[in-house]
Amino acid sequence: RLSTAFDSVTLYGEDPDIRPDIYGKVGESGVSICCLDDMKKLYEGFDLCAPSTSVSMTINGPAPIILAMYFNTAIDQQIEKFRAEKGTDPGPQEKAQIYGHVFQNLRGTVQADILKEDQAQNTCIFGIDFALRMMGDIQQFFIEEQVRNYYSVSISGYHIAEAGANPITQLAFTLSNGFTYVEYYLSRGMSIDDFARNLSFFFSNGLDAEYSVLGRVARRIWAVAMRDLYGANERSQKLKYHIQTSGRSLHSMEIDFNDIRTTLQALMAYYDRCNSLHTNSYDEAITTPTEDSVRRAMAIQLIVAEEMGLARNDNPIQGAFIIDELTDLVEEAVLEEFLRLHDRGGVLGAMERQYQRSKIQEESLLYEHRKHSGEIPIVGINTFLRPEGNPEETQEIELRRSTPEEKNQRLVDLQQFQQSNESDSATALVQLQQVALAGGNTFRELIDTVRVASLGQITRSLYEVGGRYRRSM
Repeated sequence: RLSTAFDSVTLYGEDPDIRPDIYGKVGESGVSICCLDDMKKLYEGFDLCAPSTSVSMTINGPAPIILAMYFNTAIDQQIEKFRAEKGTDPGPQEKAQIYGHVFQNLRGTVQADILKEDQAQNTCIFGIDFALRMMGDIQQFFIEEQVRNYYSVSISGYHIAEAGANPITQLAFTLSNGFTYVEYYLSRGMSIDDFARNLSFFFSNGLDAEYSVLGRVARRIWAVAMRDLYGANERSQKLKYHIQTSGRSLHSMEIDFNDIRTTLQALMAYYDRCNSLHTNSYDEAITTPTEDSVRRAMAIQLIVAEEMGLARNDNPIQGAFIIDELTDLVEEAVLEEFLRLHDRGGVLGAMERQYQRSKIQEESLLYEHRKHSGEIPIVGINTFLRPEGNPEETQEIELRRSTPEEKNQRLVDLQQFQQSNESDSATALVQLQQVALAGGNTFRELIDTVRVASLGQITRSLYEVGGRYRRSM
């Protein structure tokens, strides 16, 4: 399973540039991807259509463009494989078969959750209406091309929690966002059982008691709504979710304690039967993780899964009084939050009033106040501190930063791509705008556009038809 994080330049749909506000961020905290050639380099050596390969991409605003690059990378891999085996280029019929094979065999997830970006993470680039439309175009394409093993959206509570929300708010906002996508896709004429299989969820796990039942409450609410409200089949009622341990719980003081917290959070995720799990590295409080810290983080999962016998059983804590009681209490609290959203015009109506952002900020402020006052005990941070005169040992931690040479190479690569496709890019970008204005499927057109145009060129063209994001005030 490959998890891909992108630098902030890519996240905001920009190309590498010498502009001061862009240059310093190129290649920092993630990979820089601005054209199809970059995507091919990134996944070189991986068979993207292999059953054992699953690729997760943390990208939201420009997600349709990056996903189109990814699909083309997989297509070109299969075309090269055909050439190597047959000694010739594929004909039209053979190329169509390759396209179908790629669409039906790619596995993974693209985040593409634009609602939580407005509410918590702030990497919206297009207007919300246009961004939702492009999400719908992706899902429509998935249905038409039978893309069944790739999740078109990862409906994310993780970033809501990292921004400061408590577990109840994280779960309520995430599920309500999920139901908003369902309603939107249904309004476009899609069948619930055609798209529900392409929806996935993503939650954070802290150490609060409510996290012990987060998954089971989510699955219960989702299953009941899908069955009783939307008439979905059994498969569509099944909520699939990924857990990542809390980044907010990592501290630079007593940094070795971070692995202990991560282990407990991972164990809670196992007991609550998450579908997949990401354990954070202890040094992520300071820097992009090193190879050694990543190995330690992976060891947490492996030791729990392979050495702890109780973790091999399904629902080992099912039936315990506290678990059953918490499940009912958390479900009730989430449903009450649904009513508050409903009173404000639903998710989109509440977003116009900045309800979600305000609530997250208030809960973040409360958490920080309680942490600094000691009301929430954090060992080594506000309680059980080292005795005076016994300072923490200084550790040498490698800081991962892209070099000026690497940044400059990105500028050269971009220039070469744009120059080699200069004769085709303008026509392709105009065609993309015409498709968008005519109500066509933008994602289907992007499959062709990304072959000759860079990320920044495409986003600037789409701004002209879909508008730039402006937050409601």
